[in-house]
Amino acid sequence: MNTSTRIVVPDLFAASYAAHGAEARAWITGLPRLGGEFLDRWGLRPDGPAAYGMASLVLPVLRADAAPAVLKLQQLREETAGTAIGLRAWRGDGVVRLLDYDEESGTQLLERLDATRPLSAVAGDDAAVQILAELLARLTSLPAPEGLRRLSGVAAAMLDRVPHAVPALRDPGERRLVRTCAAAVAELIGESGDRLLHWDLHYDNVLAGEREPWLAIDPEPLAGDPGFELLPALDNRWQEIEATGDAARAVLRRFDLLTEVLGLDRGKAAGWTLGRVLQNALWDVDDGKTALEPAQVAIATALLLRRR
Repeated sequence: MNTSTRIVVPDLFAASYAAHGAEARAWITGLPRLGGEFLDRWGLRPDGPAAYGMASLVLPVLRADAAPAVLKLQQLREETAGTAIGLRAWRGDGVVRLLDYDEESGTQLLERLDATRPLSAVAGDDAAVQILAELLARLTSLPAPEGLRRLSGVAAAMLDRVPHAVPALRDPGERRLVRTCAAAVAELIGESGDRLLHWDLHYDNVLAGEREPWLAIDPEPLAGDPGFELLPALDNRWQEIEATGDAARAVLRRFDLLTEVLGLDRGKAAGWTLGRVLQNALWDVDDGKTALEPAQVAIATALLLRRR
């Protein structure tokens, strides 16, 4: 193996990722050689410039038989530790195919999709929500395999953090809203479900493919209730919600379409969606914020009306 092979890491990705701390900086420092090792190990040739998001570097490659693929390099985190388990369970049904995987580093070789055609480019709100809902229905139809984190544990950890996080919010109304979301989670925690969840299915995590029109990418697999999947679809393209002049009505229109396609109990789905608002609120407090995102407040307020 030619251990001198290295890949080029975009400067902007390296700078933004390294800001996450010493462990992230160490990973970035080793990334050029790590990527090169997998090019050699799996017999791959680069086939264009690397792309990146907040947490991963994706390099288009050609396999030994000239078939296109992508090499995905991502630091192992608790949220992504079960990625290969989920992708293997789905076997490409509605989701990108996993072609090879390294357990130690979390490096993935994936089917190549068309990154220039995300679902977010589809005009028409109902059309985009319908496509995403149909993908969610397929993905959550499977029971979760062993080895994944469970929503019950995630929910319990969130509830434990609420008393310490709520005082960080400046607005009394927002503090009440977070406590209300926590109460909804506490009510449902005994019914946390056993379906295989994607956990992050928003429009930019759906790309056009060749074998199917649309396929999901970047799952963070979790075992739980499909109602916990809906929030990313509700706040996608938020400017379109605002443009309607009635955010609550537009949110509930999306929510009703999603729950109808997935066949969910709307009261329970609303409760688990409030749980996602709670999760986002806790993450924001961890990041030093003292106010909730306006879209999260609007969605939670609309769903509380639905639960009455």
